[in-house]
Amino acid sequence: MIPDIDPYSQAAETLLDDIRRTDSPAPLLVGGATAENTDTKSGLAGRLPVVIALIVVAMLVLLFAFTGSVVIPLKAVLLNTLSLSATFGAMVYIFQDGHLKWLVGDFTEIGYLAAPVPVLVFCLAFGLSMDYEVFLLSRITEEYRTRGVTADAVAYGLERTGRIVTAAAALMAIVCVGLAFSQVAFTKLMGVGLTLAVLMDATVVRGVLVPAFMRLLGAANWWAPRFLRRVHRHIAVRED
Repeated sequence: MIPDIDPYSQAAETLLDDIRRTDSPAPLLVGGATAENTDTKSGLAGRLPVVIALIVVAMLVLLFAFTGSVVIPLKAVLLNTLSLSATFGAMVYIFQDGHLKWLVGDFTEIGYLAAPVPVLVFCLAFGLSMDYEVFLLSRITEEYRTRGVTADAVAYGLERTGRIVTAAAALMAIVCVGLAFSQVAFTKLMGVGLTLAVLMDATVVRGVLVPAFMRLLGAANWWAPRFLRRVHRHIAVRED
């Protein structure tokens, strides 16, 4: 039997749950788009906390190894979360609500986002932002160790890495914009989402929020508990 409802609607998911809870003398198997979509979302939701935890822990450990600070890695996670939240909000505004078709190309809005896309955008964008973060913070940390003045270190880091971060972001944005011209909605969504994430991270976050945050905190940027400072002496990543 094929139900006469949208297979991706809430009504279809409710019907699927009712069918799967039906008593049956034999194993009850349900196929179709609704079952596939529901199982995909369930599988993603079950593993997503583990994936997020691994990514965040890896980022915290690596940035701590570079800087010797616990404040800077936590700040990086916070700002990356803000950047990705804005990106997901834009994706919902454009593809779920159907705005800005004149800018991204025509598509059919269906009232929701394909479940795998936000997860893929999160993983890829978080990795790219981590790359840019290491570029910037490695130079800021290098200058701070030399001069001991946070304001000068931030200015030096921006001066030395601004061009390479901008160029790298521009290259990634060009590649992602190519995906955005696709006539396949899934690919278009990926392209637009990654383009927004890369551009926002390289401009608003790295160019404005990170320097402003570090300038305001001053010497507090480099704080770490005593036992972690001892650990850092053994795992520090630095250029001699």
